[in-house]
Order: sequence, then C-alpha cells, then structure tokens
Amino acid sequence: MNRRTMLQSLAALAVLPLLPACSRAADPPVAGGSRAVVPLQKTAQAWRDQVSAQAYAVLFEDGTEPAFSSPLDQEKRAGTFVCAACHLPLFDSAAKFDSGTGWPSFTRPIAGHIETKRDFKLIWPRTEYHCARCGGHQGHVFNDGPPPRGERWCNNGVALAFVPEGQSLPALRS
Repeated sequence: MNRRTMLQSLAALAVLPLLPACSRAADPPVAGGSRAVVPLQKTAQAWRDQVSAQAYAVLFEDGTEPAFSSPLDQEKRAGTFVCAACHLPLFDSAAKFDSGTGWPSFTRPIAGHIETKRDFKLIWPRTEYHCARCGGHQGHVFNDGPPPRGERWCNNGVALAFVPEGQSLPALRS
C-alpha cells in the first residue's frame, strides 16, 4: 500500500460515521401506491434446504463466486435471469452485456425487483443489490457500464438461474 492509498483509506474511514449505513432504492411507482414485490421471510435452514451450498454462501452470507466460474457469464440466448432462491425475475437478457469481468453483467434490472444498500466491505462505499423478494445478495452496481445508462449490474452467476425465451418461468418459491 502506498502513502496516497493509505491516506485515501484513512479519509474514507473518517467519513464513515457521517454516511447512512443503509439506503433502500425507491421502487418504481405501482398502481395503488403499493410495493411491486412482497418480501418473503424464511429461516436460514429453509433456504439451505432449497439452494446449493455455494448459492447459499453468496445469496445469504454475501459471498462472491470466483470470476469466470459461472456459465451464465457466457449465456447469450434470449430469456430471463431469475433469482436462484425464490425465482423472482431480476434481469431480461436484452440488458445483458459482456463486461469482461468474469461475472454476468447487465445494464439495468427489472423495475421494482431489486433493492440496494451501501457496502463498505472494501473500505470504499459500493452499492450492493439484493433480490427484493427473498433478500438474496446478487452483486454490486457500478457506474462504468455502457451508454446510455452507464450502469454495470455485476451479478454472481450462482445467485441466478436462466430461463430461455419460450419456456415458462419457474413458480415463485414461497
């Protein structure tokens, strides 16, 4: 670590108490003023019984899978990417792009299906996002994506399942 990096890190630590620890992204307006997605409450054991150990570590312990380990990074078919835990649709394949990072990346999520919060795990604040239905950790959003939005929604592949166009979406898990 060089002197400049150390000073920047110390400055970031100094302002942490001044920043909100968590902020919820506003869901888009829904007729009647209600939220688009009703949160689902399950025990940790119920989720463990439903997903793989690797998916559980990412979704419910905020883990990260190794870069270039998910076949979904190379998925190019038309379809929908859904939460691996509750099957809520999160991304349309039209929003997917190759970011070169080794994780599936998208330009935008399906409106109302994602919630965000601040993450300081790497000292610098990042925006972490979760499935709005089950709370499963998906990844982080960055401002280095393609135009016109400039967003890169960088997702853990193990936190997603892919449903090709023309196939029925799996039933939402309750």
